[in-house]
Amino acid sequence: MTLHRFTFRAMAAENEVQIHGEDASRAEAAAAGAIAEVRRIEAKYSRYRATSVVSRINAQAGGAPVAIDAETGGLLTFAAACHGQSGGAFDATSGVLRRAWRFDANRVPTDDELAPLLALIGWTRVELTGETVRLPDPGMELDFGGFGKEYAVDRAALVLNAMGVASALVNLAGDLTILGSQPDGSPWRVGIRHPRREDALLASLPVRSGAIATSGDYERFIEVDGVRHCHILDPRSGRSVHSFQSVTVHASSCLVAGSASTIAMLKGEEDGLAWLEALGLSHLCVRANGEVVDRFH
Repeated sequence: MTLHRFTFRAMAAENEVQIHGEDASRAEAAAAGAIAEVRRIEAKYSRYRATSVVSRINAQAGGAPVAIDAETGGLLTFAAACHGQSGGAFDATSGVLRRAWRFDANRVPTDDELAPLLALIGWTRVELTGETVRLPDPGMELDFGGFGKEYAVDRAALVLNAMGVASALVNLAGDLTILGSQPDGSPWRVGIRHPRREDALLASLPVRSGAIATSGDYERFIEVDGVRHCHILDPRSGRSVHSFQSVTVHASSCLVAGSASTIAMLKGEEDGLAWLEALGLSHLCVRANGEVVDRFH
């Protein structure tokens, strides 16, 4: 059984599909289907594309409701569940904060810069029905950045499964879903990057199924006056979270793993760990002081 690797660029990242199979042409066809599904989701939900569903909804903020299909409705329902689970910390309307936060500039936004943006954040104001969605105030935005990539990982794995692939891995910028054990029955080994040493691994985790996702303060950040400010922003304050260095979660789907790792970061160390434990989610976390909390099982 040969391991076939297919790399591709999507969602502003380098990604990979790995497929075990005897037939190279079948593996290539399956990978092409999975990659096409990732690109479909990117085109449909990227806020960087003027023709995307998200851009259409945002353009209508303060205006009439926008018709949505069942797929979009399902994702918005998931966003609502994340908002509830996080006590309001995970908010799909908080993308407006990027207007103030620039991670290519060595400065932190002022309260005066953040105030008008905080006024535009509020998931509870989103008017969602089974067939439409409306943002009531001009300037409000939806942003699927907190879960769109993870959804694409899961969808790509479903495509592989539908095409008869029994052993594969889909990796979008470190968030991944695994389809079956390796052909010899052994688990896949998933390397987790060390949050403070770029060339080192924190752990190599054995995974036979499900998904792995990591959130951390090391992907995009600035340091100002000795304080690290990362791209995970609390919609209630507009400020960067200061909790874990990283949170890795293993769950049944990448959508769940990714949102759970982010929610744990937003909740903070003690509340975040207690919440992950209560949900029974396997996790590997690095506290702000570098202490590793290993609850991976």
